[in-house]
Amino acid sequence: MNNSLEWKRNRGPLVILSFNLFIVMVGIGLVIPILPFYVEKFNANAQVLGALVAVFAFMQFLFAPVWGRLSDKIGRKPLITIGLIGFAVAEFIFAFAIGLWMLFVSRILAGIFGSALMPTAMAYVSDVTEESKRGKGMGFLGAAMGLGIVVGPGIGGWLAEFDLSYPFLFAGIAATIAAIVSIVILPESYPKEKREENIGEKREGQFTIMKKALVSPVGFLLVLVFIMSFGLANFQSIFGYYALTRYGYGPQEVGTIILVIGLIGTAVQGGIVGRMTEKFGELRVVTTSLLISAIGFIIMTLAPSFVWVLVTTAIFFVGNSMLRPALNALISKLAGNRQGMVMGLNNSFLSLGNVAGPLLAGTLFEINIHIPYFFGAFIMVVGLVATKIWVAKKEKTLVA
Repeated sequence: MNNSLEWKRNRGPLVILSFNLFIVMVGIGLVIPILPFYVEKFNANAQVLGALVAVFAFMQFLFAPVWGRLSDKIGRKPLITIGLIGFAVAEFIFAFAIGLWMLFVSRILAGIFGSALMPTAMAYVSDVTEESKRGKGMGFLGAAMGLGIVVGPGIGGWLAEFDLSYPFLFAGIAATIAAIVSIVILPESYPKEKREENIGEKREGQFTIMKKALVSPVGFLLVLVFIMSFGLANFQSIFGYYALTRYGYGPQEVGTIILVIGLIGTAVQGGIVGRMTEKFGELRVVTTSLLISAIGFIIMTLAPSFVWVLVTTAIFFVGNSMLRPALNALISKLAGNRQGMVMGLNNSFLSLGNVAGPLLAGTLFEINIHIPYFFGAFIMVVGLVATKIWVAKKEKTLVA
């Protein structure tokens, strides 16, 4: 009963947090169908497009741990508010950009301040929920994030039909409203006495922790996380440019495709993966997902029409959507009592994949528009073969 009352009392702050993350994810998602057209506007190429996507992810990689530690020292509410205001400023800069350098400034700021929200919001949930309700609280945030990243491209594609700057104005205004609501309504969840306990605490550098993680039991799985995010970033970063170059699609068509396959991916994650892992086990789902993703990459290059573009991209997205939760479950099982640290590392390797994928995809696109997808398929097959070898070695060790 007490747990139920506490959940009801904290539901308001969780709704506000979920709205905040939804806004940020919409802001991230709406960039996907529009960025190629902004790049064309400033007479740049696919390499520049890849760099714009990568610099955002790299800033997230660098700053997410910094924000997380800072929230332990000064509290959650200031970090959430700062993140939203900074993200809003970044979106307004993008909307009013008069040169390519302003696009880079915007993406750098969006990566820096956007990364303040996720670790701080997760920490807020931990502060205000009992362990028995924590999964429900995290689910609230996860659903909001998933919905935002799916809805974002649809909103972006629709608004861009009127003016390319409108989606970014929309995201900037929404983030500003969310910041004001957070200042006025959101209570602080982390008491001052607990913050003071963290002030003298020593922490290892992020690269040191990642190096140690690679030789730990979860090391190989973290490499697979990198491969997974590399593949998805490889697809998402270049897809708008690919669709424009090959099919002449505008922001609305690209936004529609991303919206549809995003909804399919969300349905797969919510309704199918759990049953598959229960029936076949996480490892089999991981290897099957890698194979489906590789096939999806190849057949995307063969699609002759809009319907077939939808079908082939959906096949790739289904594979990637199955892969993420199955990998997370495997990592969690091996993490033991270090869940927080290991999941933080999971995010770090995810961010690195989001940096490398767009950079390489943009470069390969300049050689031939199909090569990024062929290379993506190759990487997925490498991951599949490596997983088979890793499983065989693991089973051999257990037998010995």
